Amino acid sequence: MSSHGIAGRKPLNAYLFLLPAFAVLAGVLLIPIVNGLRLSFFDWPLRNISKAPVFVGFRNYVELFRSEFFRASIRATLIFTLSVVSIELVVGTAIALVLEGDIPGLRFFRTLYVLPIMIAPVVVGVVWRFMYHPSYGKINFFLGQMGINPVGWLSDPEVAMKAVIIADVWQWTPFVFLLVLAGLQGVPKDLSEAARVDGANYTQTLLFVKLPHISSVLGLTAVLRLIDSFRSLVVIFNMTFGGPGVTTEVLSLHLYKTAFISQRLGLSSAIAVILLLLIFALSFVLIVRGVRGEKR
Repeated sequence: MSSHGIAGRKPLNAYLFLLPAFAVLAGVLLIPIVNGLRLSFFDWPLRNISKAPVFVGFRNYVELFRSEFFRASIRATLIFTLSVVSIELVVGTAIALVLEGDIPGLRFFRTLYVLPIMIAPVVVGVVWRFMYHPSYGKINFFLGQMGINPVGWLSDPEVAMKAVIIADVWQWTPFVFLLVLAGLQGVPKDLSEAARVDGANYTQTLLFVKLPHISSVLGLTAVLRLIDSFRSLVVIFNMTFGGPGVTTEVLSLHLYKTAFISQRLGLSSAIAVILLLLIFALSFVLIVRGVRGEKR
């Protein structure tokens, strides 16, 4: 057999080896997405799940966009998601820059700092709910020691979203720290040394050497955290259950309430479709900006 024939068969063999993985992905991701999209055009109450779904067209989507609760959940989701992603990127990158050098006890601090991401979200929600408790929570206790009146962290509509954001930042900033630290360790030392020889100070080296070199890592980290924050449910569920009112009722929690409390599977599927479209849209924007920044 000619070498050309062998070379032509290699790509085919590669695709055949990838076929089982694609089949699993199709079964786990694609089929549920298609079924969810189809169900969003039907009315199917959970209490009458034995009955066949009734086709209603775009009625579920029209009802959603007319609903004040749905608009409030979108607003809460955008505030929560954009806040946590921005804060975690800034804080995680800052900590990675501090801990990238040779500091005594550095391994211990790195290990200690990544512990929050190893804690189950249910535990995180319960622990922070007790820490925010107005009477015996540790946070209000320390505020009282400083002469500050107790704060209704989870009962005040002006403060509840900030309290939830703090809990998420505490848990997931270490994730950003790990990815950014790995990116910083991949920056060639020759670049930094050349910048110092040319007279650049630390700030100039950071802005024009290190950060541009890890721009793709920062973009990937932002996309991963964006997707995960849109799916945040367990921590908010255990801390506020969307309250007070609907102040912290993000889309994922609104979807849960629609499906299992209101028992409307068709309407909840429409919420899931819109949530998926929002994730795709924001992720696309971040990816495009990251690609353009890397080209520059």
